[in-house]
Amino acid sequence: MKAKRLGLLALLLALVVLVACNKETPKSEGGAAGKRLKIAVIPKGTTHEFWKSVHAGAVKAAKEVDVDVVWKGPLAEDDLKAQIDVVNTFVAQGVSGIVLAPLNDAGLRGPVRAATQAKIPVVVFDSDLQGDEHVSFVATDNVAAGKIAGDHLAKLLDDKGSVVVLRYQEGSASTQNREKGFLDAIKGHPEIKVLSDNQYGGATTESSFAKGESLLLAQKAQTGAVGGIFTPNESTTFGMLLALRKSGLAKKMKFIGFDASEKLIGALEQGDIDGLVVQNPFNMGYLAVKTMADHLRGKTVEKRIDTGARLVTKENLDDPAIKEIIKPDLKKWLGE
Repeated sequence: MKAKRLGLLALLLALVVLVACNKETPKSEGGAAGKRLKIAVIPKGTTHEFWKSVHAGAVKAAKEVDVDVVWKGPLAEDDLKAQIDVVNTFVAQGVSGIVLAPLNDAGLRGPVRAATQAKIPVVVFDSDLQGDEHVSFVATDNVAAGKIAGDHLAKLLDDKGSVVVLRYQEGSASTQNREKGFLDAIKGHPEIKVLSDNQYGGATTESSFAKGESLLLAQKAQTGAVGGIFTPNESTTFGMLLALRKSGLAKKMKFIGFDASEKLIGALEQGDIDGLVVQNPFNMGYLAVKTMADHLRGKTVEKRIDTGARLVTKENLDDPAIKEIIKPDLKKWLGE
C-alpha cells in the first residue's frame, strides 16, 4: 500500500512538472522575460517652451503604449558634449531604446552608432542626423516650413523690398533647412533683395538679442533700409523681438519668426510679430515615442514621419486647430 501511495505521489509530481513546462513563459515587450520597455528621450535642451511640449507628448504616448519614458537633455542648446554624455550614459544603462533630437547632424553620429552596436535602437526627431543607423526620423519638413515663412513675408512686402535672416547656429540641421526653405522661397520673388543671411544668433535669447542688435545696426535698419526679417527658431525669434523693441523698430518692418511661446504669441497679438511658423512639438514627442515602441515590439515603422507645420497670424489665433498646437495642456501630462 505504501509503495502504491509513493507511486501515485510520483505521478502527481510528474504531472505538475509537465504542466509547468508546457505553460508559456511570459514574453516581455523588449525581448527578455518580464523586462519592461524603458525609452530614453533626449531633447536638444530643456528650457524652451518647445521642449516642454515635446515632453508632454512623449508622456502621453508612454501612457497609451504602456512603456516607461526617461526625459533628460542638456540645459543649453549649444552644449554638444553634455548631450553626447547623456546618450552614452543611457547606452551604458542598457535602456530599451533612445529617442534623440541631435544638437549637431554630425556630432551625434558616433554615439548613435555606438547605441545601435549595443543593440539599442534610436529614433531621431526634430533635427536630422547624418547616416542611416537610426530607425526613423520624426520631424517637421523644415524646408517646406521655411518656404511657408518666405512666401508669407514676400506677400506682406508686396513682392518688393529687402530682408535679413538671423540664422540659428551651424550644424543644426532643422534650422539650416528652414533657412534654406526661406531663401529658396525668396528667390522666387526677384524684386526682394536679401541684405544679410550669414549671421548666427546662437542657442540663447541673450546671444540672439546681441546679434540682432548688431545686425539691425549694420544694415541701417533705422533708416528704413530693412523691410522684413526672418528668424528660424524660438531663441532667435525672441532675441530679435527684444532687439527690435529696444531700438524702437517694432512694427516698422515685417517680421516672421518660428516656433511659439507665451511671449511670442503675446507679441503676435500686439503686432510686433507678423507671423509665426509653428511645428507641432506635442505631436512630435508623441509620435517619436510611439514609433520607438512599435519598433521594439516588432512592428514596421516609416523611415520618415512628417509632423507638419502651420502659419500662425493674428487673424487665425482663434482657430481651434491652431490653439491646440500653440497652447497644449502641459499640466495634464507634466503636472505643471
